[in-house]
Amino acid sequence: MTQKEIYALPNIITPNTPVIFNPEICNGCNTCVEVCQVDVFIPNPVEGKPPVILHPDECWYGGCCVNECPNPGAISFNWPIQQRGYWKDKETGQILRDSY
Repeated sequence: MTQKEIYALPNIITPNTPVIFNPEICNGCNTCVEVCQVDVFIPNPVEGKPPVILHPDECWYGGCCVNECPNPGAISFNWPIQQRGYWKDKETGQILRDSY
């Protein structure tokens, strides 16, 4: 029986990148693929590589992928500008914000 080749092309409508994978920490366990509520990711065909973000515009920023990742720092959110938090330190007056 011949083997079929299957292609998955990312749905790149905008240059949106909802999450950022750190390839030095991510071991390709695909936990984020399993827990994502809207199926934004698919497993990378190369074993040990971070998942492919197939539908970046579908991300709800729910956090389950980051929270369930067994490797802290392997995945982080790239929050949209409107959703990035800003705080002001009362003592110093310094403005702080979420890292992205």
